[in-house]
Amino acid sequence: MTALSEVGEPEEEQAADSGSTGGASRASRASRGSRSAVKPLVLRLHFYAGLLVAPFLFVAAFSGLLYAASVQFEKIVYEHELRVPVGEERLPVEEQVAAARAAHPEGTVNGVRPGADEGATTRVLLDVPGLGPSHRLAVFVDPYTAEVRGALEAYGSSGALPVRWWVDELHRNLHLGDFGRHYSELAASWLAVIVLGGVVLWIGRRRAERRVRRTLLPERGLRGRRASLTWHGTVGLWIALGLGFLSLTGLTWSQHAGANITELRSALSWETPAVSTTAGEHADHEGHGGHEGHEGHEGHAGGDGHAADVGPDRVLAAARDEGLGDEVEIIYPAEPGGVYSIKETRSHWPVAQDAVAVDSATGEVTDTVRFEDWPLAAKLARWGVDAHMGLLFGLANQIVLMALACALMTVIVLGYRMWWQRRPTAARRMAWGRPPPRGAWRRAPWAVLVPLLALAAVVGYYVPLLGLSLLAFLAVDAALGQFARRGAGRP
Repeated sequence: MTALSEVGEPEEEQAADSGSTGGASRASRASRGSRSAVKPLVLRLHFYAGLLVAPFLFVAAFSGLLYAASVQFEKIVYEHELRVPVGEERLPVEEQVAAARAAHPEGTVNGVRPGADEGATTRVLLDVPGLGPSHRLAVFVDPYTAEVRGALEAYGSSGALPVRWWVDELHRNLHLGDFGRHYSELAASWLAVIVLGGVVLWIGRRRAERRVRRTLLPERGLRGRRASLTWHGTVGLWIALGLGFLSLTGLTWSQHAGANITELRSALSWETPAVSTTAGEHADHEGHGGHEGHEGHEGHAGGDGHAADVGPDRVLAAARDEGLGDEVEIIYPAEPGGVYSIKETRSHWPVAQDAVAVDSATGEVTDTVRFEDWPLAAKLARWGVDAHMGLLFGLANQIVLMALACALMTVIVLGYRMWWQRRPTAARRMAWGRPPPRGAWRRAPWAVLVPLLALAAVVGYYVPLLGLSLLAFLAVDAALGQFARRGAGRP
């Protein structure tokens, strides 16, 4: 919930507190004292964070809306490459790979994704000079006739085609490279904080007004800022869990926080297991530690003129014997005589991510990793990434993401509207909206302030952009306060 103005009025809280009986217990009074000390801190932080971070959140929400829609749009735009009339019998994979090689001799075969269902084309993935990191040339081959239907640049392990990966780059870095990734990391870092603060303030307001039962519904008959507030609060509360999920999963792809998450997973042995691709050896199944989804493929290359190579058809048959399903990618050995790795690529529920390694000389399975044996944290990361990308539950997943994006943009606009409606209008019609009162940090008791500062320090260490921007907020707020006191002639 991205609020940009006060969610509670001080006089309303005082009225509610005055209703407490004089015989309230000491514990009850202490509890109310803690709440009254925390709320001004949350309110001021929520105000400034929402005011300054909301533009980044709005851009992230809009680009995320486009990305969720692009998953279906991709199927329409590239239907010629993706679908073919169903034939009588599929040709061997090796023959389809040969057709792709003949059409694009400049590339080296990196992997193959056979069509998973009737009428789906086979993707032959080539490493071609001049493509960016995690990009491959996908050559689409008719599995019934070996006709090359076209070639498109594909990105990442999800195989996103140009329309989708262009929107993906917009969402992730605004097409500004690594520098642009700071915008999305800043938005993801603050989103959960702003949402949590908004939920606390909104529920606290409803509790103070004795309207707990109406917390989830907007009030009718209100006008002006109160009308904006009731919609801002209720819509924000409805989408709070979804936004928190997007914030946490989005951080796994970020530059700085994402690197810390990878280190933490490695230290706790929560990495994603991978099969061994070293000939004659078995893997210890240590994870590769990459960020699934937006990041690149496995990095194997080769497959041209291998001596004593059993070929992709026998490799695929060995993988099928091990129980791998229809949606798989055959990754070619890095060098002649190496090991093929075949992994399932099913991202929709139920997720299938089993993988096997097959010796290129003998066709024997040398290593196996089952998705059921993954650490729980690795499974949660896989499910979270797929849900964030709109893949886990198909069209329903994408509709939910688009609804969340629209709701977040609405909440942001309502927040700015409240901020504008709060401006002084009598003498200064163009004045900016007033922030919550100052002094919250100074009035807070140490019993409340110290744990909050310790929590902020820990979170700021692991999420650096959150910590640095929080320090910047505090510095600016202190400077503005000092300037205001000097202007008023106070010491």
